[in-house]
Amino acid sequence: MTPAPDLLATLVAAARRIVEVRQAERPARTLEGLQTREPRGDAFAAAIRGAEAAGRTESGRYRVIAECKRRSPSKGILREAYDPPAHARAYEAAGAAAISVLTEPTFFDGALEHLQAVRAAVALPLLRKDFIVCEYQLLEAAACGADAVLLIVGALDQGELRRMIVAAAGLRLSSLVEVHDEGELQRAIDAGAAAIGVNSRNLRTLQVDPDVLDRLAASLPADVTAVAESGIRAHADLERLAAAGYHAFLVGERLIVQPDPGAALRELVQA
Repeated sequence: MTPAPDLLATLVAAARRIVEVRQAERPARTLEGLQTREPRGDAFAAAIRGAEAAGRTESGRYRVIAECKRRSPSKGILREAYDPPAHARAYEAAGAAAISVLTEPTFFDGALEHLQAVRAAVALPLLRKDFIVCEYQLLEAAACGADAVLLIVGALDQGELRRMIVAAAGLRLSSLVEVHDEGELQRAIDAGAAAIGVNSRNLRTLQVDPDVLDRLAASLPADVTAVAESGIRAHADLERLAAAGYHAFLVGERLIVQPDPGAALRELVQA
């Protein structure tokens, strides 16, 4: 039997090639001149945890990182009329804690320009969501307005993961370290991750297993900010996962496919 293709390996290989091309077009030294603000990684970290427990703010609102994403490898085009700044403003008005912006171009139709446009549109902390494989991408994130970056454990070896976390902190970027199983969770902890996202979608197969969120919750250290990713569809999911110990929730497809993503967020977080 032919083994199933490893999508994550394909995504990582594409990311490395894209970086090679961009570095040739725009060397790292030129990125500093593009940066108009200092990343506020501390603001992102506070937005997804704060001092309150059970995934809520003092006002009782669940902390949601609302995502701008046009396409996914599993479902194709999610939104034909894709307008990241408009979606971001709607999320901000609906009470999002932070906003995630897909910048991966090949499989998600993302672009760094989307991140820049969202930065100009909202004041909320921004997460650059991409397949980060080298420090050049951290410089891009800082230059284009991000406050945090997603680091996927399965896309990096342990040495790379440690270096990326340290390099991001040096640029004042917060790191959300994404894991999919117990082994990756231990690697994230060993690398010193302060915020860990548990993704119920296996990036190698694209299968979603909501049980992963509940299973790994018990192993998350108390001093780590825990973020639940993928498979969140209803308010009851937020309640269950907050009770399990998650501080914030990254939600993308559930919102972006709706006629009014902001209204969808408002409905999701309200009982």
